[in-house]
Amino acid sequence: MFENLLVEKKDKVTVVTINRPQALNALNTGVLNDLENFFGSLKEDKSTRVIILTGSGDKAFVAGADIKEISTLNQKTSQEFSLKGQKIFSMIESLPQVVIGAINGFTLGGGLELALSCDFLVATPGSKFGLPEVSLGLLPGFGGTQRLSRLVGLSKAREMIFTGKHIASDEALKIGLINQVVEGSPVEAALVIANKIITNGPSAIAHAKRAINSGFDLELLKGLQVEAEQFSQLFDKSEQKEGVAAFMEKRKPQF
Repeated sequence: MFENLLVEKKDKVTVVTINRPQALNALNTGVLNDLENFFGSLKEDKSTRVIILTGSGDKAFVAGADIKEISTLNQKTSQEFSLKGQKIFSMIESLPQVVIGAINGFTLGGGLELALSCDFLVATPGSKFGLPEVSLGLLPGFGGTQRLSRLVGLSKAREMIFTGKHIASDEALKIGLINQVVEGSPVEAALVIANKIITNGPSAIAHAKRAINSGFDLELLKGLQVEAEQFSQLFDKSEQKEGVAAFMEKRKPQF
């Protein structure tokens, strides 16, 4: 179905693997098109509650954008390439489903920018993270200059982007870039989290995600208004009624 993706459905969880191991899963137009088509199909998919995104092999999640393709770009086509990646990653970020990145190795450049569009990340101890674009005379063009600072703060984002250095999983955990360092398979660790998430109300999670994403950059009072709007939209729905009834009846809800 996809040239560069492997897709496996596990009940209400879908595992998506970027499958270009010969190129350390580097992002080229083909991979971006596959990501756009796959994630675009999920917006109305009620059967998938959580997506786990990972890379094939044990060397890299995504080692970056494809340098061979980048070398052919000019000022006009490079802006189009940047906007294409930004559009796809923003689409992933805004999905109603939860997206967990399962990191298994080098997560650099466009790979880190893709990881930043996930809701949260788990990673193996040997994983490496960085935005090394300045070493090529470039800057992160798929959202890295914007999302990284929002996640880890301006000072740390400036340090990582201006030096282009790689950081290990322990430092990534310390600065809040990733959520967990896990031994063994990061996909299996992500599945444990996913199976907890799917016991909760899908609409509640979708609206909570929208409240977080929409309110993050607003001043507090406006953010609280966004929260109240999303909160109110859950009432009078069957999901909310089932959740409350289950609590009152001391049973597990059936969402």
